[in-house]
Amino acid sequence: MRIAEFKISRVLPLTIVLLGAILSIACENDIKDIDRLANIQKEEAVDISKDVTVIYSDSAKVKAELKAPEMRVYHDSTGNYEFKKGVQIIFFDDQAKEMQRVTSEYALQKHLEGLTEFRKNVVITKVDGTVIKTEELIYDEKNKKYYGSQPITAEYNDGRTSAQGTSFTADADFNDIRFMNGTAIHYSTSDSQIPSFGN
Repeated sequence: MRIAEFKISRVLPLTIVLLGAILSIACENDIKDIDRLANIQKEEAVDISKDVTVIYSDSAKVKAELKAPEMRVYHDSTGNYEFKKGVQIIFFDDQAKEMQRVTSEYALQKHLEGLTEFRKNVVITKVDGTVIKTEELIYDEKNKKYYGSQPITAEYNDGRTSAQGTSFTADADFNDIRFMNGTAIHYSTSDSQIPSFGN
């Protein structure tokens, strides 16, 4: 009988130790799983929509059309809209005719601040053929103006005038662009009213 008691007294503590080790490993995995799930929930505070077209209207008149391959809407304290794969916005006048379009490889609408940022290969094309290029374009919704701190170039519709600047401000229609440290080149023609010097 002593042999049987000896085996039970040695097996029972070993079994308890093994069971405890298994349970502690299982608990450790559960904690890791809980942490992983908690992080996923934090990261997933965003809606992602693919191949988006959004029509903006005011008083039953279409003002703009936004197209993007992907739009992210953040459900955090910012409420931002992000376009990581680029965006194109076409603006219309009161007769629903295109006035201008803005394209960029990245855009971020900061809802609370009233700012929309366009970055990377930003191109503004006006209906008259004027093309404006920069790496940064910011639209201030409250003041209804654009500005940027990156170099800008403008090729005007006449095909003879171009302008550059280190930064700029502009009205909402890009009719009044103020270049900082700007230069311009104008190629005159024989019927031009600009005087030529020695040509």
